[in-house]
Amino acid sequence: MDTMLNPREEEIMRILWKLQKAFVKDILAAMDPPLPPYNTVSSIVRKLEAEGLIGHTAYGNTHQYYPILQKKQYRKWSFERLFNHYFDRSPEALMSFFLNEESLDPEKLEEIIRKLKK
Repeated sequence: MDTMLNPREEEIMRILWKLQKAFVKDILAAMDPPLPPYNTVSSIVRKLEAEGLIGHTAYGNTHQYYPILQKKQYRKWSFERLFNHYFDRSPEALMSFFLNEESLDPEKLEEIIRKLKK
């Protein structure tokens, strides 16, 4: 994967990851308001397909779409990008962020430390 998805593309991918198969009307029905026009969603879906991120099964003139890019792959790529660009590949900077910004529950922190030791 070379580029980040924009927010609307990511929303469509999240819907496809959840539904596994969907027509444009199904994607539109699962979107958060305000809903974009049907043609906008259709254009984004075709763009995602052209990029090889989703595929389709044709039923006459109608297409049912499914994800090719899996959520796990995108999550890994997104995290690596975030880690590299915003935390300078530093585990210490990442942990410091969670400790200082996210107010981790001490029990959860101990659980993370136990997992790190394994």
